[in-house]
This record gives sequence, structure tokens and C-alpha cells, in this order.
Amino acid sequence: MIPSTVSRVSENSPESINESIQRQTEARVLHYASAGPRAIDRRLRQLDQEWDIERVLEANASSLILAGMALGSLVDRRYYVLPSVVAGFLLQHAIQGWCPPLPLFRRMGVRTAHEIEQERHALMLLRGEFQGITGDTDHGRVEQALQAVRS
Repeated sequence: MIPSTVSRVSENSPESINESIQRQTEARVLHYASAGPRAIDRRLRQLDQEWDIERVLEANASSLILAGMALGSLVDRRYYVLPSVVAGFLLQHAIQGWCPPLPLFRRMGVRTAHEIEQERHALMLLRGEFQGITGDTDHGRVEQALQAVRS
């Protein structure tokens, strides 16, 4: 069975890594909740520039494919096997949501587009762009915002 696009990377990542990424996201949201609207605006701009796991894997794969093609043309034909293997792994990732470099990139903290959007929406909720977030403390407001984006 082919996993859904939204969940396929997290389903193929160790739970400890998924939890670590979630804790880091929650810590950032809590930090920016107390830092004020300007800091939230800066963080939202940073999130616009953050590469998600798909983009990182595509850049990694295309770099290896180009290197393999160049080495195959200039050094030895046996290097042509590299682009073939990398293309196969990229296809495997597209279908299953897993490929060999995925665990490494996830351990490095590279998030899915969905995980990035969760942080973005939590920050937008805290900034007041949507209704329903109330509370006396930053921690309470952050918990409400994170709960809203998780559901």
C-alpha cells in the first residue's frame, strides 16, 4: 500500500526523530510567542526560506546524478551506474516515502513541508491572524496554537 503524501516521510522515520523534530518546533513556537510580533514576522520569513525534505532529497539526487554522468563521461563508464542507482532511490522515495539518505537528513532536522506549515500556522495563530487563541500565559497560548494546528 502506498502511504499518503503528507505522512509518508514521518511514517518512514524513527519515532524518536519525529518526536525530536516536534519538540524543537514547539520550543521555537514558545520562544517566538514571548519574543513579540516583530520576531514572529522574522521567523515567518525564515520559514519561507526553509528547505523541506523533498527539496533537499531532490537537490541531493540531482547532484549525484550529474556527478555520476560527468564521471562516466570523463573518467570511466562504470560511473554511469551511480545515476541509475540514485534515480531508483528517488523513485522509491516518490512511491514509498523512504530512500537511503532520508534517515540522515531527518536526523539533521530536515522537516517535511507539513511540519514547517504546522509551525507557520501556530505562529500565525499567536500573531492573531485567526480567532480562538486566548490565554494569560505564553505557554498556554502556545499549547492552544499547537493543538489547533495538530487537529
